Amino acid sequence: MDFVIQEVPAQPPARRERPDWLKVRVPSGESYARLKGLIDGNRLHTVCEEARCPNMGECWNAGTATFMILGDTCTRSCGFCAVKTGRPVALDTDEPYRVAEAIRIMKVRHAVITSVNRDELPDGGAAIFAETIRQARKVNPAVTIEVLIPDFRGVHWALQLVTDEGPDILNHNTETVPRLYARVRPQARYGRSLEVIRRAHEVGMVTKSGLMLGLGERPDEVIGVMEDLRANHCDILTLGQYLQPTRDHLPVERYVPPAEFSQFKEKGMGMGFRHVESGPLVRSSYHAEGQI
Repeated sequence: MDFVIQEVPAQPPARRERPDWLKVRVPSGESYARLKGLIDGNRLHTVCEEARCPNMGECWNAGTATFMILGDTCTRSCGFCAVKTGRPVALDTDEPYRVAEAIRIMKVRHAVITSVNRDELPDGGAAIFAETIRQARKVNPAVTIEVLIPDFRGVHWALQLVTDEGPDILNHNTETVPRLYARVRPQARYGRSLEVIRRAHEVGMVTKSGLMLGLGERPDEVIGVMEDLRANHCDILTLGQYLQPTRDHLPVERYVPPAEFSQFKEKGMGMGFRHVESGPLVRSSYHAEGQI
């Protein structure tokens, strides 16, 4: 299938306006307010807020949220991410219990648990991931759990701490194409991310990964990453539009039209992915409960 690329150029920062298909309503509603109060009251962090997800209102009003553990300060400086970078505070060992309690109160059926990078820790925070899974299942044995993990710097035993707890889906995002890693993910390694997916598959995990589009990648490069992911036994793929969080972050090189996202979805399903979620507003945990 040949890709028909519709050029929708990004405008200079002072004049930039998102296409209509990227405009969403400001989060509101009774469920949203209740969940925000619960999260704030339990001193929890959600990637919905920290990463300024455009689907936050939709997901929270549906009674779901993606929890971000290990604090709100990341040791890496990815060019796309709105989460602050710096020296993290001391590890909060009580966090897994508070996340589990929030899951219980919210009556979550499918919980997504992600984190900042904690490269200063020997296990990269893997033990807290494992404990959060255990506590969540203790208070709600029926809950299905998806973890969106960092690469743990390639430490195999750290990854095993998480996979030993048997999350229903193990997600690790490749984020972009290899050519752009130095600019987009300077402390990450493309091959290391593929290895996380492969090792998780080898111990029986349902695996998942995702990319942002609009950072300057070519369609053939995106397809190349999709092929690499399938070769490393990735089951589920998400593709979404990169949106610049602030002017200090990488600019949007191109707004990818919905039709092109549809082409990638068709291509991915033809490659054998179990599920492909592809669209401008798609994020890693978007419609995650339906992917189980």
